Amino acid sequence: MFFLTYLYCKVLALVIRAVFGSKRHIIAKPDDVYQIQSRDPRRTIKAHVYKSEAVSNPAPVLINFHGSGFILPAHGSDEEFCRLMSEKTGYIVLDVQYRLAPEHPFPAALNDVEDVVNWVLQQPDKFDRARVALSGFSAGGNLALAASSTLFPRQTLYAVLTFYPPVDLETKPGSKSPPDPTGNPLPASLARFFDKCYIPSSHNKRDARISPYYAQPDRFPERVLIITAAGDSLAPEAEELAVKIEQGGGREVVSQRMEGCDHGWNISPKNTVQREATDKAYNMVVAMLKGQA
Repeated sequence: MFFLTYLYCKVLALVIRAVFGSKRHIIAKPDDVYQIQSRDPRRTIKAHVYKSEAVSNPAPVLINFHGSGFILPAHGSDEEFCRLMSEKTGYIVLDVQYRLAPEHPFPAALNDVEDVVNWVLQQPDKFDRARVALSGFSAGGNLALAASSTLFPRQTLYAVLTFYPPVDLETKPGSKSPPDPTGNPLPASLARFFDKCYIPSSHNKRDARISPYYAQPDRFPERVLIITAAGDSLAPEAEELAVKIEQGGGREVVSQRMEGCDHGWNISPKNTVQREATDKAYNMVVAMLKGQA
């Protein structure tokens, strides 16, 4: 049964990737590329590196995780964001290519996140350990929130900054709806397939490493930014998580819903409203990284 389920997920994932690839050809031009050693001595984790001329030594570092639905090879799709953050904040930005399901289901991607963060923390001469932040888009936002609230002590990370993250994978996608009913949310059938590929049947979906909505509020970093989209069915759960973290006390929590926007709007803004929302959201990240939020 396990093999048949995997085969089904594998074949359909290949089809979805082919369609995705035909619609979006990603070309990234980072300043450098790191091959970071993983816990498996036989493999490394690829990271695009973005850094401005004004970067200090040791440098603050922002570690970013792209959106993927946990299955799509979209590394490099956040180049505009990564480049802008490096130029406006003085942070070195590492854009990480984590492993994808169904070939590598949970916890493979989260293990990659942990390995990259630990690699950074083990180099105090190169990276400022007091200014290590995580960012992520969609599934990457899930990974950033999960890692920051379950894998490291509260004081380890300076901030976690996320865009339209899925945070409650236990609740069925079909029961979720966007705040703006005129929006264009991800189809529930597609969200169910993403979850099926990523989460092994033996795992509890309320595990905070899978669904950070269920993490203890006091486990999150001191600074949390959650950006949502009004046309996205994932917005309510992410906004509720922001409220839970804020009510936990002692944290700077910023939650912002972008009107007139759908899931993933910032990758290719379709109109002036979405372009302005992208600029506003990115400026909010800059402000929090620079301690100005």
